[in-house]
Amino acid sequence: MTADGSIRVAALSTTPVKGLRIAMPRGVELERSGAHGDRRFYLIDDRGRMINGKHSGALSEIAAALDDNERLTLTFADGARVSAATELGERVETRFFSDPRTARLVRGPFSAALSEHAGEPLRLVCAADGASAIDRGADGAVSLISSASLRRLAEVAGEPRVDARRFRMTIEVEGVEPFAEDQWLGEAVRVGDAVIVPRGHVGRCIVTSRDPESGRVDLPTLDLLRSFRDGLDTTEPLAFGVYGEVLQPGAIALGDRVELDIDGSRLQPRVSTDRDE
Repeated sequence: MTADGSIRVAALSTTPVKGLRIAMPRGVELERSGAHGDRRFYLIDDRGRMINGKHSGALSEIAAALDDNERLTLTFADGARVSAATELGERVETRFFSDPRTARLVRGPFSAALSEHAGEPLRLVCAADGASAIDRGADGAVSLISSASLRRLAEVAGEPRVDARRFRMTIEVEGVEPFAEDQWLGEAVRVGDAVIVPRGHVGRCIVTSRDPESGRVDLPTLDLLRSFRDGLDTTEPLAFGVYGEVLQPGAIALGDRVELDIDGSRLQPRVSTDRDE
């Protein structure tokens, strides 16, 4: 609970390249497609299939940053860096989960450096239509979890804390009871200058068992969630956090107030498959 009893933004997280290490900025500009620059790019293997942390823990060792001039910088665990403007090249057909998606290759040193680090051929791409690589599209452009839910999971795990970056959520809020966010589906929620509507619960996968920096499997998150979250009335199984749509774009910063049901409207939650980013 916050000192004044309000609900506040406790943390924010983004990455310009899907599957790479999560960064925790002090503020983001929330657009209808999600946080500006978030999941702008994704990785594919030599068969054109999208690759994320479920496939390769080595990706968690790489930090990515995209500046206002569209210059991408990758920093590797040994301190090595590659940096260049993100110039788009030829089109390539990819598979984004089970869906076909036309993308464009990103020219420059990135694919070679990523391939060498991961020990397999990888290519950095951007959706040809400019869409972000958020799993659920516009309906899931933003995700949210409470600090209390994270603390509850840590209690079940017998750990002093669980790093929120495992769950790759856009917004973490403080000032509510554990899993209060489960009840927010269809409710307009103002976060800073933005308004979002949670559409569904985020079902979890094995990527959450990986340490968010080393990529090593070190916490049985799915077993832990199954021990106290299995069988709940959620839109996806083993749910932890919610995803939603951006109704009103705007800036969000640490400490911003979160207000619930601001216009009294209720919208129907939407069911989708479980995916982790």
